[in-house]
Amino acid sequence: MIHTTAIVDPGARLAEDVEVGPFTVIGPDVEIGAGSRIGSHVVIKGPTVLGARTRIFQFASVGEDCQDKKYAGEPTRLVMGDDNVIREGATLHRGTAQDRGETTIGSRNLIMAYVHVGHDCLIGNDCVLANQVTLAGHVTLGDFVILGGLAAIHQFCHFGSYAMAGGGSIITKDTPAFVMINGNPAKPHGLNLTGLKRRGFSKEAILALSESYKLVYRQGLTVEQALAAIRGRFSLPETDAFVASIEVSSRGIVR
Repeated sequence: MIHTTAIVDPGARLAEDVEVGPFTVIGPDVEIGAGSRIGSHVVIKGPTVLGARTRIFQFASVGEDCQDKKYAGEPTRLVMGDDNVIREGATLHRGTAQDRGETTIGSRNLIMAYVHVGHDCLIGNDCVLANQVTLAGHVTLGDFVILGGLAAIHQFCHFGSYAMAGGGSIITKDTPAFVMINGNPAKPHGLNLTGLKRRGFSKEAILALSESYKLVYRQGLTVEQALAAIRGRFSLPETDAFVASIEVSSRGIVR
């Protein structure tokens, strides 16, 4: 299951059925779960934990030292869940001691070719990062996020669950859950209605989210006034999540 030209450090822990392709290098303190397939010319450096059924394509670099001048060789980590797909040339870096010390990626994510995930990022589940998406350090993505090709997110930004960014977007502010953004700088363009319908959200929830979006973006209210109005009008889990994704903002939301 391990190609004869691959180099696997004795300190690495691979499940018995893990496949490793030609000329791949796996360092110490790397753990790879069952059913995983690692392609050719991949470099995995630890401490790194990859869950079950991970699929990594050629020339990806996973768990490398971060690109941060403050980093001084501390044993920080990269931890990924199950069923993730990492395409060609992607670069995923470990965390820094100045933050959580860990870059965390959930399960069932598709990380396409030449994507960069910077240090200390926190990515949820079921996200799609299209070709050449770039996440700076300390970026947080919720669940079911879609980022179009060449989109870039500034450090410390939050990008809410079920939100979507169009290709080439430059994102320097926080993006509320369920919102669709696009442009340079990125601006809101309504709710991600197609995504909500595909994910089975009820008509009641979509209507309430649409009204909540209008309160934030189209009524001339301050953010605080809009959130108070939403709380007073709706009591659904979806509108609560929308409000929470704005309240967590430290950089201000896209406007």
